[in-house]
Amino acid sequence: MRRLLAAVMALSVLGTAACSGGDEEDSGGSVAMDFWHNATPGPGKAFWEKTVADFQNAHPGVTIKIQQVQNEDLDGKLQTALNSGSAPDIFLQRGGGKMAAMVEAGQLKDITGDISAESKAAVGEAALKTAQIDGKAYAVPVSILPGGLWYSKDLFAKAGVTTPPATLDELNAAVTKLKAQGTPIALGGKDAWPAAHWYYFFALRACSPAALDTAAKDKNFGDACWTKAGQDLKAFADTKPFHDGFLTTSAQQGAGSSAGLLANHKASMELMGAWDPGVIASLTKDAKPLPDLGFFPFPAVPGGQGDPAAIMGGTDGYSCAAEAPKECADFLNFILTKDVQEGYYKAFNSLPVSRQAQGAVTEDYLKAVLEAYNQAPYVSQWLDTIYGQNVGNALNVGVVNLLADKGDVAGIIQAVNDAAKKG
Repeated sequence: MRRLLAAVMALSVLGTAACSGGDEEDSGGSVAMDFWHNATPGPGKAFWEKTVADFQNAHPGVTIKIQQVQNEDLDGKLQTALNSGSAPDIFLQRGGGKMAAMVEAGQLKDITGDISAESKAAVGEAALKTAQIDGKAYAVPVSILPGGLWYSKDLFAKAGVTTPPATLDELNAAVTKLKAQGTPIALGGKDAWPAAHWYYFFALRACSPAALDTAAKDKNFGDACWTKAGQDLKAFADTKPFHDGFLTTSAQQGAGSSAGLLANHKASMELMGAWDPGVIASLTKDAKPLPDLGFFPFPAVPGGQGDPAAIMGGTDGYSCAAEAPKECADFLNFILTKDVQEGYYKAFNSLPVSRQAQGAVTEDYLKAVLEAYNQAPYVSQWLDTIYGQNVGNALNVGVVNLLADKGDVAGIIQAVNDAAKKG
């Protein structure tokens, strides 16, 4: 896997919190831990239940209580728990500025010395660095999640789109053809971050690596590339490529969500991270993977300083709370073993981070993601993750306002600059 941007590597770790009172050893030597994840639908929920049960069987005396938290609710609930000193022992970690803030607040366990030699060999140094800050590990990654466009091969063929668009002009031409057959692009604007993804990718194409790096460090968005990204997005949005009602549509909840529209052939494509195939599969009529699902990277955009092959995304990981028992790190090593990683891939239809498990991947669209990821000259973390909660939220809201004709490009820049000043 390619080296992440320097700023991303510096920020992109995964962390969390002071722990709840239920994880101390009692006189009988037993250990209890709380575990939060975001896999609320079928196979993912079942995967974690089996994984926890298998770990408990291999570690007598250890009990792990699972709590599923809906994805859009997780960050807020976790932050509240961290601030109140009642966070779970083990939890999903987004990384970036959000994790860096947890580390600075002393809410995450340093697990640098607890990652096993077997885990290091399976995952590799580059991926493990996505869970480090200043050379110290505060989480382990579990999956590779680069973003791009997921599409229905059948709907593309029906509209006469014979090859995936590689340039913005080709994407615009495809949108025109797809409009004659239905909805070109699904978008979960209600959740804000899916709409903001469009700005992120236009920024990835408009901004040089140095500009991305600088903004990640000083939270200043004065470089002209950030304005160009907004102008490119506005010009694209003005062609009306998104489905009617996209501003009130959720991203992943139910058949009427943006993922659900693609899952049921009500839209032809969606811009999303590599978790999308698993979400789509949970929303098809038979709750199975979409047979005609395809993937292509975000297209090249003229006039930008970013490499057209650059990828945006990252890794999902898991952290231990600062006061979590040593068995928390044992669990993190366990979820990186080959069998568990293969189970993760099958449950989530997502690329496992373990190179030993990647041989189990059979789907063409996931192979296409892996190829684009491995060939990318650099990989940027999601912008709202890099910049932290305050700046990230301001960025996401500013993009939604632009798409809703309630704001302009200058408003996005102003909003993020103002949020950065507030810290």
